[in-house]
Amino acid sequence: MQVILLEKVLNLGNLGDIVKVKDGYARNFLIPSGRARRATEANKAEFEARRVELEKAAAAKLAEAQALGENLSGLTVKLTQKAGVDGRLFGSVTNHDIAEELTKHGFAVAKAQVRMPNGPIKTVSDSAVSVALHTDVVVEVNVSVYGETA
Repeated sequence: MQVILLEKVLNLGNLGDIVKVKDGYARNFLIPSGRARRATEANKAEFEARRVELEKAAAAKLAEAQALGENLSGLTVKLTQKAGVDGRLFGSVTNHDIAEELTKHGFAVAKAQVRMPNGPIKTVSDSAVSVALHTDVVVEVNVSVYGETA
């Protein structure tokens, strides 16, 4: 199925690109989330009429993400979890925990935006995780996990 992208999609294309994707990807993800429309003649004409407004909205989103990224870059998040005497946690620190802590600090971050390259943190340690605020804005955040004896 051919679709017109209404915003930049990672590993697919930029705003206004007409790309061919699998039917299920378009029907189940791109179109319902508002990231694309079917590439019919009527939709192409409508897109061209709204192109300037969509580009302004995309530029505003990018500027907002860059401003948030500057504030978030280099931030250290401190979390306390129950741990054994050997430094292993009872449970783990996930992207949900990190996003929740960042929200408490005043940064609106969803758990899907927190990327943990090595999986959940299972020991008392300092780690670096990525926060993808936009497809073009990815910042590093330090996470310090402290142990709390049970």
